[in-house]
Amino acid sequence: MDYATITCQIEDGIGVITLNRPEVMNALSSQMRAELLHAVRESAKTARVLVLTGAGRAFCSGQDLGDGARLGAIDLERTLRDEYEPLLNAIYDCPVPTIAAVNGTAAGAGANLALAADVVIATESAGFIQAFTRIGLVPDAGGSYWLPRQIGTARAMGAALFADRISAKQAADWGMIYEYVPDATFAAHWQARAASLATGPTVAYRGVKTAIRASFGNDLETQLALEAQLQGACGMTHDFKEGVLAFLEKRPANFEGR
Repeated sequence: MDYATITCQIEDGIGVITLNRPEVMNALSSQMRAELLHAVRESAKTARVLVLTGAGRAFCSGQDLGDGARLGAIDLERTLRDEYEPLLNAIYDCPVPTIAAVNGTAAGAGANLALAADVVIATESAGFIQAFTRIGLVPDAGGSYWLPRQIGTARAMGAALFADRISAKQAADWGMIYEYVPDATFAAHWQARAASLATGPTVAYRGVKTAIRASFGNDLETQLALEAQLQGACGMTHDFKEGVLAFLEKRPANFEGR
């Protein structure tokens, strides 16, 4: 498929999807959402890690408020249900690890698009803004779900009510993102992180995602049972056998993702 608002490439097991509307800070138009959904679903079939990033100085400025003939023509409920929900679920449920490489400002739905990924790596100059109340809206695109779980109710409430800019350092200190790195080394850093996951035990990574997410709704007994089930499946993989053999032979493991 030829994309007009994003780019997508897969190399060495790394799928990189770049939001590519830098002239509007990669604002999310209807077309971009459709293209992102297609790219995420298709890339996950062959890539062993998926990276979302932005072109230009921003990661994503959120919903494209000019994406419609008139302001009153924007049906936000329909847009969220029909366009955002499938996209966010595709990222969240992706069978391979996902990284949001946040190269600049991530605002509104753009911030929450990043938070849907398994790992968020930001450049030091990046910032996250729950900008919704600035235009009389509530956090959407999963923001009201991700934030309380990642940073707690008090901080989530403040971020949503005041719509303050949260720096990359503050986001990392709060637990909203995994890490931030200097601008000069940002690209090399996330590429190295992606390469590490692309050559890792893919089945185990999938199990990690399943176990950690299920823990919020499970009691201990149920979680222990799930761990046993997932570990049993991992124990049958080529990568487990290769990992043990590599450990005994004191060499790097050659994981194949199976």
